[in-house]
Amino acid sequence: MEYKYLCQAIDEMMGHKMQTPKDFEQLRDRIYSRQHVLISVSTLKRVWGYIDNKSEPRQTTLDTLAYFLGYADYAAFCQSLTDDGQTVSNPVVSRHVSVRDDLVENDILTLYWQPGRICRVRYLGNLQFQVVSSERTRLQAGDYFQCSLIVEGEPLYLSNLLQKGRLATNYVCGKNGGVRFERD
Repeated sequence: MEYKYLCQAIDEMMGHKMQTPKDFEQLRDRIYSRQHVLISVSTLKRVWGYIDNKSEPRQTTLDTLAYFLGYADYAAFCQSLTDDGQTVSNPVVSRHVSVRDDLVENDILTLYWQPGRICRVRYLGNLQFQVVSSERTRLQAGDYFQCSLIVEGEPLYLSNLLQKGRLATNYVCGKNGGVRFERD
């Protein structure tokens, strides 16, 4: 039943406990956007015990969830557990910014990704950011985007990127090697 600890770790990473159908839909979407693997909402609900389940989750489901947390697979996640079910170290859970919980309006973050890209952004509230300055990136001062979670070492997914004279689009920073961030 170590997979219950897996669920707890994902709850922590998401910033709240998975309790509603919308929570499971958001998790499904986030897994898909990061890994391009689709897990059904009903499967996620069964794993979390939101709906009755008489069987154990499939290994592929557990591997996908563990990979979402930054582990190679479910076995690697289980190896990281201490006797009390806590993880020894998980880079995804320990070094991230949950935008809604960790930032206040006008906070400034500096984002770094390869090769040599730097972007300073200001948090405007309601998951909305404005680019303050950038170097060696397609993002430009004055651009706006939405983002709910920044995980060090993972790609950063920007939603509704608004750039002057262009239609809103999505954008990925740090496809190779992920992003690093600092609070100014």
